[in-house]
Amino acid sequence: MTSRSVVEQSTDELRRAILAGTLAPGAEYSLRELAGMLNVSFIPIREALRSLESEGLVVTRPGRSIVIAPLNLEDLHGIYRLRRTLEPEIARRSCLLLTDADLDRLQAQAAGFGDVRRGMDDIYDGHHEFHFALLAPAASTWDLRVLTTLWRAGERYIRIGFGQLDPDPGEHERREKAHVDLVAAFRTREPDAVAAAIEQHLARNEQIAFAALAEPDAETPRA
Repeated sequence: MTSRSVVEQSTDELRRAILAGTLAPGAEYSLRELAGMLNVSFIPIREALRSLESEGLVVTRPGRSIVIAPLNLEDLHGIYRLRRTLEPEIARRSCLLLTDADLDRLQAQAAGFGDVRRGMDDIYDGHHEFHFALLAPAASTWDLRVLTTLWRAGERYIRIGFGQLDPDPGEHERREKAHVDLVAAFRTREPDAVAAAIEQHLARNEQIAFAALAEPDAETPRA
C-alpha cells in the first residue's frame, strides 16, 4: 500500500467516525490515540487531520492533539444558508440536462431510501450519490467541491435529527417519498418548480436537525 493510499484511507476512516459520532463532537484526541485506533503511524494521521480541518470537522490544538468540531445552531444555519444559495440555482440548469434514463435511475435509487433494512452508513452513502447525480450535469468542479464540504459538514447534524426519527417506520416512507418527489420535480423540466422543490427539501432537513439539536438531551447517534 502506498503512503498516499494510507493517508486517503486514514482520512476516510476518521471522517466516517466523525460523521457517525463515534468520535464525538467536542472530544479531544491525541495523535497517538488516533494512530493507535487505525494502527498507522503519525505521518498519515497528521496529513488526514489537515484535510479534515479544511472540511471543518476537526480543530487542531497546540502540540499533538485535536478536538472534534463541536455542533452548534449557528453553524447549522450557515451550512444551510450556503446550500440554499447554491443548490437551487444549479438544479435549475441541471433539470434541463438530465436525461430520462438518468431520472429513471435516480427514481429507483430514491425508492430504496424507504427500505427499513438499510443501515445509517448505507443510507447516507447513497444519499450523497443521489444529490450529487441530481446536480452534477450543471455543476462545475468548484461547485461540487464546495457542496461536498457542505454535505459532509451538515451530515453530523442530519444524523442526529433523522437518527431520532429512524425507529418510526413512517419516517422511512416519508424519506422515500421526499426523494421520489424531487425526481418528479426534475421531470417537469421547469426550473422554477425544481428550485422550489430543492428549497423545500433543504428547509425540512434543516428544521429536523435544528429541532433535534435544540433538545437538551440530544445525542449523536452511532452508525
